[in-house]
Amino acid sequence: PEWRPLEDRSCTDLPWFLLFTVFCVGMGSICGFSIVTGGAARLVFGYDSYGNTCGQRNEPIEGIRLSGLDHTDRKFVFFLDPCNIDIVQRKIRSLALCVSLCPSEELATYQDLKRFAMLNGESASRDIITSFSKCPKLPVPPSKPLPVFNRCTPLDISCYAKFAEAVVTFVGDNSVLHRLVAGVAASKEIIIGLCVLALGLSMILMVIIRYISAVLVWILTSLVVLGSLAGTSVLWWLYIDHRLYGNATVAIADSGQALLVYAAAATVFTMILLLLMLFMRKRVALTVALFAVAGKVFVQLPLLSLQPFVTFTALLLFWSYWALTLLFLGTSGNPVQNEETGLTEFRLTGPLQYLTWYHAVGLVWITEFILACQQMTVAGAVVTYYFTRDKNRLPVTPILSSVLRLVRYHLGTVAKGAFIITLVKIPRLILMYLHNQLKGKENACARCLLKTCICCLWCLEKCLNYLNQNAYAATAINSTSFCTSARDAFVILVENALRIATINAIGDFVLFLGKILIVTATAFAGVLLLNSQRDYAEWLLPLAIVCLFSFLAAHCFLSVFEIVVDVLFLCFAVDTKYNDGSPGNEFFMDKALMVRHKHIYHIIYIILYII
Repeated sequence: PEWRPLEDRSCTDLPWFLLFTVFCVGMGSICGFSIVTGGAARLVFGYDSYGNTCGQRNEPIEGIRLSGLDHTDRKFVFFLDPCNIDIVQRKIRSLALCVSLCPSEELATYQDLKRFAMLNGESASRDIITSFSKCPKLPVPPSKPLPVFNRCTPLDISCYAKFAEAVVTFVGDNSVLHRLVAGVAASKEIIIGLCVLALGLSMILMVIIRYISAVLVWILTSLVVLGSLAGTSVLWWLYIDHRLYGNATVAIADSGQALLVYAAAATVFTMILLLLMLFMRKRVALTVALFAVAGKVFVQLPLLSLQPFVTFTALLLFWSYWALTLLFLGTSGNPVQNEETGLTEFRLTGPLQYLTWYHAVGLVWITEFILACQQMTVAGAVVTYYFTRDKNRLPVTPILSSVLRLVRYHLGTVAKGAFIITLVKIPRLILMYLHNQLKGKENACARCLLKTCICCLWCLEKCLNYLNQNAYAATAINSTSFCTSARDAFVILVENALRIATINAIGDFVLFLGKILIVTATAFAGVLLLNSQRDYAEWLLPLAIVCLFSFLAAHCFLSVFEIVVDVLFLCFAVDTKYNDGSPGNEFFMDKALMVRHKHIYHIIYIILYII
């Protein structure tokens, strides 16, 4: 079908919007279920080893002794052995009781334990004395209430050291770890300042990259050509030197033959590379022009720079909700008495155990949905910019207009695209989990097969992500459904395969250099600011944190820049396919792109004239 930019709008993929809405209602129902069944209350207020929630009156649980107690005046969970909690297996091996006060002093003997029980009332005394058969581990360390979650936590956190062993195994000397942590604590203001600097540099780079992209591209091209010529020349020089001064032995003769093969292969590679550079130079120029126009887009649409912040905020809110609901589920379900310890735990049994899997699928699908909304929003704003001939007549806020179009017409398309990515991502994550679980147990053939499947699914996911992004741009242009947009975009991409290869290869390298530039500049500023600390060992962790954050910040911002370039190219390809510059069929493109396009057509006309 003919492309009709911004002419009419209609709702796309409405069934998928309804399906996604029903799925989100299911996600909310899981949270509601965990709250109604007491999982949220048990997580926040805590519960003892007999299924009683602290701080409230409880109903008796059939088959479990000491259940149904009134804990209205006892709001804190007290663990007799606070270090004996298996977080990985979700097993509480320590006896837990509801108390009104946390022990402020160490309980070294059972007499101290009885005295503490008397302070917590007659009912608490009976509970603790009855549970002496559990033999609580002495001494019980002093503790204080944990804010919000009402747990008595030990004042001395050394008993939790075993949970951090996996994190600090690379450090043989604890003093080194303490120095690194002390370095972070002493440099927290510098770290925050450098992170803000990285954000500022990332935003500035998106605007000025149009001025330096041409230099970077031609430097890269020159280095590749010169490096290939130098390598070929060195190989021929070695071969000639070997023929002139080498001894006539069998080993030397074989070596000379190998040098000749290497030199000939390098010559063929260099010739092919030079021919590619000759024929691709205009496409390289198109890449530079696209970067220049993308820089203009960010100047005209400054709100594009806020997209990473909006997306990150949305993801952070959703991930927080998801993690909190998962914790609620961990304390929901039916009370089950542990046969090994005799303590009461809450587990999801029967069909309810599949709620966790549903919740996990929701994590992937809704995360991909949020990322797809960013792509659709950026694509809609860029399409509006490109196909508006008079840039002075752009909407006041093209970004907000794009968001409104997305919410009103295209949420179903975004949900469908995100679901397709989910169908590929979940099997890959499952295979990665199996690979980690079977590490060292499977044979070489099975290990190779697993890695091959993971790699193939990863490649498929990347290809689908790229196609989805162009499908969203096609939807922003034509207001067509996801499948129709994906097909139309795929046809355009196939017709411009060489241009796409050039733009992706050179564009990705330029953006990678931009990320390295931001990381290097931030790290250099960090070295200058941290120079006041003469203990250079303390620089390691602060600099690592700053460099990691600066790379992530640069990646988030330049990913938006990459989306803009890809959408601009799709618009350019559609523009050149259906318009020729004649009256009534004028181009929509920017002047920088028009100059490159006319140069390409001049070359085609000359070749046709010669033929």
